[in-house]
Amino acid sequence: MAFIAALGILMAGICPAVLCSSEGTLGSHTAIHQDTQKQLDSPTLTSINTDFAFNLYKKLSLKLPHKNIVFSPIGIAMSLVSLSLGAKGKTLEEILEGLKFNVTETPEGDIHQGFGNLLQRISQPGDQVQISTGNTLFVEKHLQILTEFKEKARALYQTEVFTVDFQQPREARKLINDYVSNQTQGKIKELVSNLDANTSMLLENVVLFRGKWNMTFDPLKTFVKKFEVDRKKNVMVPMMKIEDMTTHYFRDEEMECTVVEMNYKGNNKAMFILPDQGKIKQVEASLHPGVLTKWRKLLRPRTVNMFYLPKFSLSKSYRLENILPELGIKELFSTQADLSGITGAKDVRVSQMIHNTMLDMLELGTKAYATTRNIDNFLSAKIRPIILNLNMPFLFWIISPFSDFINFMGRVANPAQD
Repeated sequence: MAFIAALGILMAGICPAVLCSSEGTLGSHTAIHQDTQKQLDSPTLTSINTDFAFNLYKKLSLKLPHKNIVFSPIGIAMSLVSLSLGAKGKTLEEILEGLKFNVTETPEGDIHQGFGNLLQRISQPGDQVQISTGNTLFVEKHLQILTEFKEKARALYQTEVFTVDFQQPREARKLINDYVSNQTQGKIKELVSNLDANTSMLLENVVLFRGKWNMTFDPLKTFVKKFEVDRKKNVMVPMMKIEDMTTHYFRDEEMECTVVEMNYKGNNKAMFILPDQGKIKQVEASLHPGVLTKWRKLLRPRTVNMFYLPKFSLSKSYRLENILPELGIKELFSTQADLSGITGAKDVRVSQMIHNTMLDMLELGTKAYATTRNIDNFLSAKIRPIILNLNMPFLFWIISPFSDFINFMGRVANPAQD
């Protein structure tokens, strides 16, 4: 299974003066507090991330009520919080509050320290799971970037800086898209479809996740099966299946949905939420951090006698400058934006924020069992088998082993579409 997310933030110069301004320094409010009394612990950061992820998901689901959705909350959050290193005033306040931080209780330095530590932890190489994140800042070749911003962005968020000539938009677009294509092994070929000569900076973020199931699907058992898009429409899709799978399972009668968790080698987890027929909007509206906490506590090891999961690929791109203002992040995209901590000048705003995610749900990994059993051979007449059939719209998210951080989440409304 592979998940790749890419996010591009285009920062447009409002006046030519920005191209030659180099005055100013990064404000003292961005200092990293190594010795603060109240550190941002992992559970707190997880709850904040979950709150942001669910709120963004709800906005996307309302705008795209019958469409597939997939995005990386951690990728978007990392891009915004790295950008906040150079933000000041109301622009900074809106970014952090939009990410669900309480800026009166949590020092900004602790926020960066917490995210920096998280990034280092999730980026540790492993034999079974690969998670890599990275930011790249493409800067107009005549623009001066403040050294303090550049150093902190590199130290905390592994942000690399390259110069390009945005006055030649066609050549700049090709350079950026070739770079992203190389980073994503050719999966994302065109992150940026258009540029203009007013663009001064582009911040690009890529999140890559590759994992193998702990208990794999047998490709020889994948078959074509009906998926009920809604009460009036069915599509035929490749359906993977596993028999007699011991996993964590929970039936939430209150929210009228079923939750099942599958492990990857290396302890990352995939959580699938199957709402009852016609209840997906109800489940989506009820999502909040406490729901995830409840499910994680109530999930119990059970034998799922038959588990059906569609085999599918999704590719989604979102213009977040049209969505994030609904979460309170407005000034960043306006002429009032203050990103003077990046250049020393205020005449720069974010003109576009593009998030692109690729997802492949496949039967990857080694075969778990040489033979299988028919459930009728061992179930008594009094025991009702657990059969989980994801043949209707469902939700999913990929959770890091570090404090249940959500790396990817989405909705599969129709696996026959991308």
